[in-house]
Amino acid sequence: MNMNRIGVSLFLLTILSLTACQKKFLDQVPDDRLSIEQVFSRRDLTEQYLANIYNVVIKDHAGVTAGIPWIGCADEGDVSYDRPDYNSYKINLGNCNASSDYYPFWGSYYQGIRSATYFMANVGKNQQILNEGNGKELVKQYTGEARFLRAYAYFLLLQQYGPVMLVGEDVIPPDVSANDPRMNLPRSSFDECVDYIVSELDKAATELPQHFTAQADLDYGRATKTACMAVKARLLLYAASPLYNGNRDYADFKNKDGKQLINQTADVTKWRKAADASKALITEGVFSLYKKYDATGKPDPLVSCRDLWLDTWNSEWIFARAKSSISAWERTATPRGIAAGFSATGPTQQLVDQFEMENGQRPITGYNGDGSPVINPASGYKETGMSTTATKYTQVGTYNMYVGREPRFYVTVNYPGCLWINTSEGNKVIQTWFSGESGKKGSWDYSRTGYLNRKNVSPLTNPRLSKYADRGYLMFRYGEVLLNYAEALNEVEPGNNEILQYLNMIRERAGVPQYGQGTNALPVPAGQSAMREAIRHERQVELAFEYLRYFDTRRWKIAEQTDGGPFWGMNVDADPPAFYRRTVFETRVFRRNYYFFPIPQSELDKDRNLVQNPGW
Repeated sequence: MNMNRIGVSLFLLTILSLTACQKKFLDQVPDDRLSIEQVFSRRDLTEQYLANIYNVVIKDHAGVTAGIPWIGCADEGDVSYDRPDYNSYKINLGNCNASSDYYPFWGSYYQGIRSATYFMANVGKNQQILNEGNGKELVKQYTGEARFLRAYAYFLLLQQYGPVMLVGEDVIPPDVSANDPRMNLPRSSFDECVDYIVSELDKAATELPQHFTAQADLDYGRATKTACMAVKARLLLYAASPLYNGNRDYADFKNKDGKQLINQTADVTKWRKAADASKALITEGVFSLYKKYDATGKPDPLVSCRDLWLDTWNSEWIFARAKSSISAWERTATPRGIAAGFSATGPTQQLVDQFEMENGQRPITGYNGDGSPVINPASGYKETGMSTTATKYTQVGTYNMYVGREPRFYVTVNYPGCLWINTSEGNKVIQTWFSGESGKKGSWDYSRTGYLNRKNVSPLTNPRLSKYADRGYLMFRYGEVLLNYAEALNEVEPGNNEILQYLNMIRERAGVPQYGQGTNALPVPAGQSAMREAIRHERQVELAFEYLRYFDTRRWKIAEQTDGGPFWGMNVDADPPAFYRRTVFETRVFRRNYYFFPIPQSELDKDRNLVQNPGW
């Protein structure tokens, strides 16, 4: 680990040389090279040190084209740059090994872990803080924030790499020998890692304010009790899932001393722990699904599902970054010809097919051997021809594939022929066919699937005019918690009425028929297996492009079926009508070792007790 070798001192020399540019807490960085004694003798510098740990641990989710792979390597989306300098493209083609160093977050997360530990050991020595009237309370809060960040960094390591090393509470001196046992730690088992992270999150929760409403406006984005609870709920859901819970494919995944790293016997009580953690957030009583209403006072599902991202710090927000490069995400998803966007990320046809029709029926029930869809006649779905009448969400001349879909489809997907979300310069039609305004002809800034992402893009955004909405980036929200609870409860107590209750809450807000109740009710999924499939489907649609699908298919151990093989979109090498033909844009490779990222070879070279992930 880099931080083991170079210690905290070099980390200070690096981050303390940056320049402060904002007044908000989480935007602060010290403005000169400083000694560690100075940092922990002045309140402002101590707070700046803590702010930098946030910046090291919490990656900017807007870096979807090059910075993170969670969309480009998931079955829901594509990063449209099929060029060798884009690593998600290389991973999808199977060009990846332990020396590739693709998305090497291992070192930076451990850097954050070490820095958080050092901060916790020293913040209580700051007399400027202690001399404040609420000095002891501030030390407690700051310690809780660092503890949360350290636990969150471990969680991020776990979801990417599997079981990791728990480095303990001691700060390793920068001059420690490479042969020191602290420099050659073995991996702890996955269950040991989970237990440690949970205990740290529980402790941090007692040191922090309950919710962002208990913070000053300028402190929004700092850790809270409910943020700790949300990370814990997601972690325990993952820990209960088949990848980590009784996965016999990893029978030989052991340390050099023979210690088993993934348990070999499925434990249903892990699902109970996951359910209880999510239910605790529900009963905390501070969150609700965000809803907006039309002029008649009726709930508006499209606006509700769209604006839960845009109306910052609303009733559904649990944890968010107050500042991020959200404008980069928006420009990535903006059509090229209309507003100087990059047209760089697009939904796959596989995701498009998952969105239901307005009657709650799924349009596609499967695929034939040649990739053609098996159409559900009860859904009313048509895959040919253009519409001759306008609907609430579509205009005349829309390809019938996109007519009559559920509101979340129109929140999530920019389909060819739809109107761009920004209307400040009039209504503009997105054209992703070959010679269209954002088509392949004459540019590499085009969607290979024929679709663009629409979710989490503000109607105020217009990159051509350099206009972006100033807003935070949502990372944990209440809608996910409800689905987490339904999934976990179905595994431990199938048939419990609350499974359907919380699943239907998501569907009711989304404006689609519910299971077993309400207008045009759908049949209740019969049995645990059918309910499991319904919950997984709901997650795929409701949580699309929230950086969760990548980890869902892996923790469920279905990625070998979902993330490999032919991937489909429209025919971007043609203009209409030939454009509207399902076409393979990429044949992806998913190998069994892809369930975890490889540990960077440089880390293995430094730690003689560190074992590589299976298959690498």
